[in-house]
Amino acid sequence: MTDRPLRAVLVTHASVPRLTGHLAAALDGSGPALLPVSADLPPARIAQLLDTFRPLDVVGPDGDTTRRYDSPGVAADTAVIIGTSGSTGEPKGVELSARALTHSARASLARAGARAGERWLLCLPAAHIAGLQVLVRSLAAGTEPLLAPRADATVLADSVLAGARHVSLVPTQLRRLADDGRLDALAGFGSVLLGGAAATPGLVEAARRAGARVITTYGMTETCGGCVYDGVPLDGVEVAVRDERIWLAGPVLFNGYYGQPPHDDVWFRTSDLGRLAADGTLGIRGRADDVIVTGGHKVVPAEVVAALLRAPGVRDAAVLGEADPDWGERVVAVVVPTDPGDPPSLKMLRMHVKESLPRYASPSRVVLAAAIPVLPSGKPDLVRLRQDLR
Repeated sequence: MTDRPLRAVLVTHASVPRLTGHLAAALDGSGPALLPVSADLPPARIAQLLDTFRPLDVVGPDGDTTRRYDSPGVAADTAVIIGTSGSTGEPKGVELSARALTHSARASLARAGARAGERWLLCLPAAHIAGLQVLVRSLAAGTEPLLAPRADATVLADSVLAGARHVSLVPTQLRRLADDGRLDALAGFGSVLLGGAAATPGLVEAARRAGARVITTYGMTETCGGCVYDGVPLDGVEVAVRDERIWLAGPVLFNGYYGQPPHDDVWFRTSDLGRLAADGTLGIRGRADDVIVTGGHKVVPAEVVAALLRAPGVRDAAVLGEADPDWGERVVAVVVPTDPGDPPSLKMLRMHVKESLPRYASPSRVVLAAAIPVLPSGKPDLVRLRQDLR
């Protein structure tokens, strides 16, 4: 039954306080369900999102509201829709309930050790689940977040002085602080939630040595963001690994995808590969969709990336498959060298990967790059990388 109106809100950094008001009304039921859309997207993409989800009205960055569609509405228990890109590039709407969002926020506050009244710094896009959950946590804690368009050392230090006690980051932001030699800028926060993409253990350890209380998080939009912290599920969340795939259950699960039947299963089968340690902690291997099949062998790119990042002379890396007439696919490494004038050789990198992974996982080609392109979520932009390899 679709009996709740849907409202789209075009979000800029300056309009986040207005978004927070619409979010509060969506969560307590006094307002329409919310579709946050980044106003920084290309106009064609914004139009595509609006045409797909057909909100009753649209709130612009200046606060003006215009009626747009004869909206079909959403289910009564859907509070927020997050538009994501499916494998075809077509928008896919993840429907989240107020119950799921608030449970996630409260469990996150408890695990992070955040007390009532302690403020969060928002330096992530608010139209994505990681940024939106900073707003939900702030509402649950009875505070207003501090807002920043970036997360450099000066901004972080000023935010701590202004009263911010907690922050969510993606690995790219942490890497930039490390490159600037300013991981110590995070030492003033009570917790630093790190998610959105895999972070290298060396980077996390360096931040912790600098005094940052980094908590690695795993989750996705369908689980209201991170639901496993440092390998341990949040309160109420269950984790299982079946046939190498990670399955998740608990009150943080989404209602379903917009325009599709509700997700009524207790468990959600993710697209990620993982393993459970003897003590029950979850380790993330990488995405099943990204697996490279070379000569009949399966290679998990994230595991190769982790090995490459331990090699001397490598500052950053990404791995993807490239079509090969003999092997089906071959492993290609895109490497950002620490010293562009003296980049690591293919031979050295292959030897380093073979120290921890099978021979077939070693890259057969290395492409040097100035940087690894990333999506707003912090994940490597594999589509752009593949285009650059052509």
